[in-house]
Amino acid sequence: MSAPDNAIARPRSGAGIWLDQHLFSFVSSLGRVLRRPWATLLTVGVMAVSLALPLGLWLALGNLQQFAGGVAQSRQIDVFLKPGTDAVRAQAIAAQLRERDDVDDAELRTPAQGLAEFRERSGLGEALEALDDNPLPYLLIVIPAQDETRLLAALQALPEADQLQHDAAWRQRLGAWLGFGQRLAWVLAVLFGLGALLVVGNTVRLDIQSRREEIGVLQLLGASDGFIRRPFLYLGTWYGVAAGALALALVAAAAAALREPLAALSRSYGSAFALAGPSPGVVGAVLAGALLLGWIGAWLVTGHFLRQTRPTEV
Repeated sequence: MSAPDNAIARPRSGAGIWLDQHLFSFVSSLGRVLRRPWATLLTVGVMAVSLALPLGLWLALGNLQQFAGGVAQSRQIDVFLKPGTDAVRAQAIAAQLRERDDVDDAELRTPAQGLAEFRERSGLGEALEALDDNPLPYLLIVIPAQDETRLLAALQALPEADQLQHDAAWRQRLGAWLGFGQRLAWVLAVLFGLGALLVVGNTVRLDIQSRREEIGVLQLLGASDGFIRRPFLYLGTWYGVAAGALALALVAAAAAALREPLAALSRSYGSAFALAGPSPGVVGAVLAGALLLGWIGAWLVTGHFLRQTRPTEV
């Protein structure tokens, strides 16, 4: 038997009402964004550029580190042995170095190998054929396993060592510049993030002003601050997510435009470097950060407005 027509519907639970309110605010805020496409595009565009600039700089520095081939972490020491050092003694020195606990590897390069490599890279094959003797010495390529200070002193003390080549100063300068660039990227991210926060806050403020009378009526009816604030928080969230997605699209477009010229440049240096875009983790972090900026901007503005307009009891 079916229920009578005049049966009383069971009241919804508090959780169901809360969910309905959030769903309504979620959908209605999206509708307000879509009803004003040009104003929305302007707001989202300004926020996206503010997010894309520090993100692009940070990604460029990451690619620069990759292009450098880990030079900042390279500690290779080239030891040129004195002319006249024979093969037996050179091999013995290399073996002794490999036994040290502060040496990761020691490679011996013969004069013939050095001449062949120089001929291949310089393109002076015919001129080198005119030489009667090979003028190149034995070369030891030493890779330190830890701090190279003690190892450098030991290599300089070798009687057979003629010259040491260790670009420690250049490596430190490169690392300092990369570190400065990363710090600059974070500073710009904070400044431009603050700019994006102000943009979304001002946009939400204008939306609040246009609904001032509606908000006043809700306050007189006893609506809580959370109920009034909720649609504006979702509005700021929509702006933030859209700005984050557009910022990622701008960075991806810039990377696509630069990828082929940079690949051609790297090929001219004999490198197979390819420009890398943001990883999935970076994409998620950018979207989450943009969402948070939009939410905070809307929360600050609505909170300030509600404190000023809250009815007072007489």
